[in-house]
Amino acid sequence: MLNNMRYENVIYQNPFLALRVWQIDSPAKPDFINQALQKSDQKIKHQFTWHYHPEIEFLLIQNGAQLAFYKDDELLLEPGDIVLFGSSEPHMTIQAKDNLSQIVLQIQLNQYWDSSTVNLMHHFTEVIRPLSSLNYIFRQNENVRKNAAEFIRSIYAEMNQAQLGYELAVSAMVKNLLLLLLRNDARKELNYDHNQLIGRLQPALAYIDENLASKLSVNKAAQAVNMSYTYFIKTFKKAIGMSFTDYIAFKRIKKSEQQLLTSDASIAEIADSVGLSNIGHFYDRFRKYNDCSPKQFRERYLKSEGALQ
Repeated sequence: MLNNMRYENVIYQNPFLALRVWQIDSPAKPDFINQALQKSDQKIKHQFTWHYHPEIEFLLIQNGAQLAFYKDDELLLEPGDIVLFGSSEPHMTIQAKDNLSQIVLQIQLNQYWDSSTVNLMHHFTEVIRPLSSLNYIFRQNENVRKNAAEFIRSIYAEMNQAQLGYELAVSAMVKNLLLLLLRNDARKELNYDHNQLIGRLQPALAYIDENLASKLSVNKAAQAVNMSYTYFIKTFKKAIGMSFTDYIAFKRIKKSEQQLLTSDASIAEIADSVGLSNIGHFYDRFRKYNDCSPKQFRERYLKSEGALQ
């Protein structure tokens, strides 16, 4: 067990994109790192601070070299190499050569699912294994590694230049990164394909969409697909990647986000329209998904709009 563990609070450059990307240049290794690298791996693991965060993280080496530790794995990363750390997965990196240059991309994946892609969410929920299990793809498939590196560099450039429409460009490239992993996962680490299950659940999903403003019942959803209560909740979690309750909360918050950005309705009115009439409960749910209040969410949008005008 590692005792030197800390939680990292990731501050997004754009709250609506829910990511942070930046370049780190480290000309020379400090002496204490040179000394540590001469010791055993086990001593290194306990000498440096590990950290974790809810966001997944891609790390692209541009120059120099770096050691990456996660789970029981250790990777030596050199120019062009990429490592992926899963959500809330403890990890640590140590500069291994002078003149290190790297791009770090941290993404809150929950923000990148909408009604057209939510059926793919279960592949990336990490219920069975962390996304770091996909690092074999970067080591074995040069084309994937090069394409992923180009996406990461392009996201970094778009975020820094912030030209009109950069949000569309960044969102598309994040989804292309996920697609790249999904289609090149030869070992099927990203779980399984439940398209048939999702098709069978469509009446229940329609019931949820049509009744978000009302009190939703597991029993009614189960009846819509002719399943028992127990079988339904197990099937739903397997197919969607989250529980029935969590899915409803996700849909309600996503709908409230749209209304906050596209209407002048009060926060209380919006909360009521998505079935969360208890304003305190609505605020708690909203903060869980956005790390800010509904008011702050709307104000950030207005501020970003004003900056572009």
